Amino acid sequence: MNILDLLQHGDIEVEGRMPYSSNATFLVKLSLGDQVGQGIYKPLRGERPLWDFPSGLYQREVAAYLLSEAMEVNVIPPTIERDGPFGIGSLQWFIDARFEEHYFTLYESREDLHDQFRNMAAFDIVANNTDRKSGHCLIDSDDRIWGIDQGLCFSAEFKLRTVIWEFGGEAIAPNLLEKIQRVVDHPPLEVAALLDADEIEAMIERAAMLAQGGMFPIDASGHRYPWPMV
Repeated sequence: MNILDLLQHGDIEVEGRMPYSSNATFLVKLSLGDQVGQGIYKPLRGERPLWDFPSGLYQREVAAYLLSEAMEVNVIPPTIERDGPFGIGSLQWFIDARFEEHYFTLYESREDLHDQFRNMAAFDIVANNTDRKSGHCLIDSDDRIWGIDQGLCFSAEFKLRTVIWEFGGEAIAPNLLEKIQRVVDHPPLEVAALLDADEIEAMIERAAMLAQGGMFPIDASGHRYPWPMV
């Protein structure tokens, strides 16, 4: 199945609104010939205005996926910009996850997944994710870890809030450092096209700081957690 092709060209049928979402978020059925799947559709017109982020959070969802691909950490489900039933918005591949699991349960019970969480931690720092809740870390049937809800990323002001602090003070593996350094050496143009110039400059600075320091940061304040944490 070509997931991006299905996202880009498949017919969209709204199946229902996702519960507990602050912005309008819809589960949709996608169909293209004999290919079928599900997606998460977040239209611009369903966004709640925020004082600290401009309108167009859906573009940050797309930018997060593109950054994840450019870094080759591959922690964000395929996500595109698409004109859907309620107008322009983001359309993300739906992860059929084991929803009873989340970061806290998986970190404690599955040490074999820690490298994937390290990738996500590094991504979140570069992207300046302000809302990495435990429940925003999903595991699929192949034991692949995915991050969802990236609308509150890429602020020029450092606002990192995440539950992933267990690796603080640990040296970053050389292969992950190389992926972080790519953002410094070759800032992805497709990400830059979706953000403001000062946000791109800040993203490069965060990547450079992380790559040069060579260690995962420690939250000495204890305040850089989202709420609720799950």
